[in-house]
Amino acid sequence: MEIRYASNPRDVKGYDGERLREDFLIESLFVKSELNMVYSHYDRLITGGAIPTDKPLKLEDKETLKTEYFLERREVGIINISESIGKVNVDGETYELNKRDCLYVGKGVKEVTIESADPSAPAHFYIVSALAHKSYPTKKLPIKEAIPTHLGSDAESNKRTIYKYIHKDGIQSCQLMMGMTLLAPNNMWNTMPPHVHDRRMEAYLYFDMDDQSRVFHFMGKPDDTRHIVIKNEQVVLSPPWSIHSGVGTKNYTFIWAMAGENYTFTDMDGVKLEDIK
Repeated sequence: MEIRYASNPRDVKGYDGERLREDFLIESLFVKSELNMVYSHYDRLITGGAIPTDKPLKLEDKETLKTEYFLERREVGIINISESIGKVNVDGETYELNKRDCLYVGKGVKEVTIESADPSAPAHFYIVSALAHKSYPTKKLPIKEAIPTHLGSDAESNKRTIYKYIHKDGIQSCQLMMGMTLLAPNNMWNTMPPHVHDRRMEAYLYFDMDDQSRVFHFMGKPDDTRHIVIKNEQVVLSPPWSIHSGVGTKNYTFIWAMAGENYTFTDMDGVKLEDIK
């Protein structure tokens, strides 16, 4: 598991583009036949990607976590981001995930394995794990059962649909929040005007993009913004002090995941456009 350390915003002011990418962009989570994970010291969040082929992949890393099993002190959310059907085995019980279906697995589950229904057309799984102090039951939420929230407009180029999977009024968890935003065709902007939430960090996975599409992800203190250019199926870590907004060359989909102190989706501090620099 790769380790990423937290950064002071005063130090980040001096980063060039390469250093920004090294600290905040996760470029290669999704590799065939592998489970890859990154441990961030921002709220101890773990992001992972798995593409199982000929055999299941087990969720574990005893050496990094120093625990007997992965979810001994953690919870996890798993979303299938591919057209192929995937399966997650949770202590002997199997859950089938179609594209954009979400599975939450709580603290105390001892074995989680991930596999593809058809190894020749493997599924792509996105995995996010946060620390947990209480056990909540395993629960699957298919995209067709998730409640959509429609925001934005064509005039603002930000017409989008938000699905909240793991949150206060959805799948219950300790501190992990997780959901998905789909931009309508010909819409490219998300979260503008932006905001920060100093009580929790966030991770964005951008996907449903073709090889020639890019997202320009904006980060940094509101009065000192930077950008990172992102390809399909790449993740950006957003510190609590940073804005997190993006614009694409085409429409795209992204999964947002948060962990930290407050368990409230609307806990944010808005930033006025006139204060953005």
